[in-house]
Amino acid sequence: MRATIHRFFTTDPADVSGLAEAISADVINPVEIVTIIGKTEGNGGVNDFTRLLAIMALSQLLAGYLGCRPETVEDRIVLSFSGGSEGVTAPHILVFTVSGRAAEQPWSVKRLAIAAGHTRPFHVQEVGRMAMVHETARVVTSLMQTLQVEPDDVHLVQIKGAIPAVDGAGMEDAITEGLHCDMAWSRGASALGVALALGEVAESQLADAAINRDWSLYSSRASVSAKPLLQRSEVVLLANSCWWEGDLLIAHGVMQDIIDLPAIHGVLNHFGLQPVNGQLSPADTARILAVFAKSDAHSGGVIRNRRHTMRTDADISDMRYSRCVVSALLAAVTGETGVYVSTRAEHQGPQGGGPVAMIGYAS
Repeated sequence: MRATIHRFFTTDPADVSGLAEAISADVINPVEIVTIIGKTEGNGGVNDFTRLLAIMALSQLLAGYLGCRPETVEDRIVLSFSGGSEGVTAPHILVFTVSGRAAEQPWSVKRLAIAAGHTRPFHVQEVGRMAMVHETARVVTSLMQTLQVEPDDVHLVQIKGAIPAVDGAGMEDAITEGLHCDMAWSRGASALGVALALGEVAESQLADAAINRDWSLYSSRASVSAKPLLQRSEVVLLANSCWWEGDLLIAHGVMQDIIDLPAIHGVLNHFGLQPVNGQLSPADTARILAVFAKSDAHSGGVIRNRRHTMRTDADISDMRYSRCVVSALLAAVTGETGVYVSTRAEHQGPQGGGPVAMIGYAS
């Protein structure tokens, strides 16, 4: 099996021209697409409709090739978008494909492997609770088994967390039990599910009361956003596997705060890359095909014992501040503005920091 990535920069959220041209030129076989992950220029909030616009445009494009209705494309391909392209960030999409046959024997080196799946549908009462943690962990474990990898081989688990609709029948029970059916709780429980599956936290450490409260518990490899009205969570697992071939690798690190430059250098070192005078050379920049990170403004209002105002500035959301900072840091080091930075990092890295992962050519 072989995983490939194609990156297309967009002129607006509905711009699918790059992918359309690649399909027409037989560069990409649409039936081999596993997931499309992208950044749009919306505000990243609940009312960010740029994500939906991008998904609708892709669904319209791909439906004919897949022989299905546009509204069912997401049953075949995980379409995951994050709004917010502040500062230097260039809106873009990353198209992941899988081709070839399973290897009969393991290779001598490990290469990029990818698998996608879904949780079962959630009830509103389960979101943000241990039921969501356990179900997410089950899917992550199943995907690792599919790829024949161990937890240490996993470097990124991209999740779109479920936020099912609250109907009249379920609302009374949800209120009685304490409604957690929103983006923050979906992200937090999903991230802890990844942490549990990868052995980053123990079952004995987890309980409903720990979710979105005990920030010492986190995953170094989860990247979770959430989608209102999504009944089941979408999970994409990226790892390095000796059963996959190709020339791509994935590596990750953990930023302790949003100015943790050494953590970014550490990820680049896995590819044999070292920035000269602070930034990769153009030739080395071309070796990195995808950059992912989570960001958050520390809720305590400090970075390295210095006060910050990101959470007290009423003019600009702290989400937009932290995305802008991390995106600029990554772009400055890599020399590439096509970076994917998603904000709100409940249990995704230490509080005020977050995971960072990169995919690139092996040295």
